[in-house]
Amino acid sequence: MQLDRPIVLSIAGLDPSAGAGLLADIKTFEKHKVYGLGICTAQTLQTETDFLSVRWEKVENIILAIEKMMMHYDVKSVKIGIVENISSLQKIVLAINNLNKDVKIIIDPVIRSGTGFNFWDEEIDEEKLKNILSGVFLITPNYEEAVQLYPSNDAKKSAKELSKYCNVLLKGGHNEEEKGVDYLYSKNEVKKITGETDNAFPKHGSGCVLSSAISANLALGLDLITSCKNAKKYIEQFLTSNETLLGYHYV
Repeated sequence: MQLDRPIVLSIAGLDPSAGAGLLADIKTFEKHKVYGLGICTAQTLQTETDFLSVRWEKVENIILAIEKMMMHYDVKSVKIGIVENISSLQKIVLAINNLNKDVKIIIDPVIRSGTGFNFWDEEIDEEKLKNILSGVFLITPNYEEAVQLYPSNDAKKSAKELSKYCNVLLKGGHNEEEKGVDYLYSKNEVKKITGETDNAFPKHGSGCVLSSAISANLALGLDLITSCKNAKKYIEQFLTSNETLLGYHYV
């Protein structure tokens, strides 16, 4: 099926507060004038301040949905959010690559929620991780997630090591030395991405919104650095939209 707008697929959890996950992704896609498809990985019960429970979807059902969507629609990019564990993530990435090796996969590696809930229920296997990263276009870890994916005492070192396998956008929200400054790592270079405002407020789901904004820009045909810079501007609008933990996409 062909649409006038590029099609982006979000594979993520359902957050009933609509601040993060599928609902936040779809809002972001619509604002960027791309058409968003959604496949649910988990039913969560949460607000912007509390995470109460999660019920995971079976990975077989997720893959069946991926196959149906990607065989029916011309998907340009895929954003992946929370998944149950690294084994499930590996199966999902493999399924996407088998269907279309040219689609750009963007992973927001949500290992731990902002309210302290741990998502991945197994240890990170190094070989599985390398296999996953080799099949994706970009990952968007924050400083804590980077050192969880590649253990070290320096998130920048971790990001550089991870970039041997795919592009890495190291988000600066947890960087106390350069608050809000992101670094884009590729195999041969590092690019610094700075913001334009110091008046940002913390927001539930900001990582989801940033990665889905990048996915939308890539689907529109923009290159990676431009997509990341555009997404940086978008997330700043989101962070400054109000003073609460739930941001507005339309202001």
